[in-house]
Amino acid sequence: MTGEARIEVLVAGDLFLDLVMSGFESWPNPGEESFAKGFHKEVGGGAAITACCLSKLGVRTLVLGAVGKSDGQWMLDELAKRGVDASGILMAEDEPTAFTVSVSTAHDRALFTYSGANRKFPGALESIPDLAKRTGTRHIHLGHAVNPTRAKSLFQAIHDVGCTVSLDVGWHPEWLANAEAIGALRMVDVFFPNLHEASEITKETEPRRILEVLGSMGLRCVALKMGGEGAALLFNEEVMFQEPGRVDAVDTTGAGDCFDAGFLYAWLRGMSPRQCLKAGAACGEASVRVMGGVAGAPSREELETLLCAAQ
Repeated sequence: MTGEARIEVLVAGDLFLDLVMSGFESWPNPGEESFAKGFHKEVGGGAAITACCLSKLGVRTLVLGAVGKSDGQWMLDELAKRGVDASGILMAEDEPTAFTVSVSTAHDRALFTYSGANRKFPGALESIPDLAKRTGTRHIHLGHAVNPTRAKSLFQAIHDVGCTVSLDVGWHPEWLANAEAIGALRMVDVFFPNLHEASEITKETEPRRILEVLGSMGLRCVALKMGGEGAALLFNEEVMFQEPGRVDAVDTTGAGDCFDAGFLYAWLRGMSPRQCLKAGAACGEASVRVMGGVAGAPSREELETLLCAAQ
């Protein structure tokens, strides 16, 4: 990219329109109706949220995903507004943009999802190494459960073009239980599971034990997201914990994806493992203070202030 700023992080994965309803006091039983106190429409999906948060932190970011040709312009405009390079997004002719209805309380959420154009995304995975090479990308973050039979070859191809790679699979129990997929995780530089996902892999429930088991499987760096219980990190066989901050949560949608962005921001700048963990936690906690997955993400200056306050 002669004469142009290089892309620092290429984020690839599923893109959604997030339709967030919040303020429910309880979940309705089947056949009942419950009314939201708030509604928010936002860019969603792990790839979009992490990309937007990275961009707000001053990281030059490109996103690779798919939207519907009939209704995808809103997504492209919103990403561009947030400084994300959307030139890698595919336009699906026969599917609408995927969407998720998020029903959120202050402490948890339930998601109802239609995959839509995301069904076209796996076909673009093989283009990632070439795209990274052409754009001078430094790091690839995958917000997608890569087909286990293709994962090792894809991760190797990413490393072969000089990029590091991180992975946030999300809740895909069939993937998390697949021995071939677990083998591919050894090639990932940073793995970002939440507590439920990591428990599905290890069959353990206690965070330290979970990380110890993942370490015994050959994983070197695992950032474990524990929601209101904070976060933990396995780094080269050492386990460390980050206590949760005092946060009045409004909406938890996208908190884990903002955590990913904060952690990667610090990691790519050579900060210590503990500072990376603090940065991830700070971004995740900031995001829950307002509705939607990206509106509450901090700027670089705000994150640095939060990190100084945490020392």
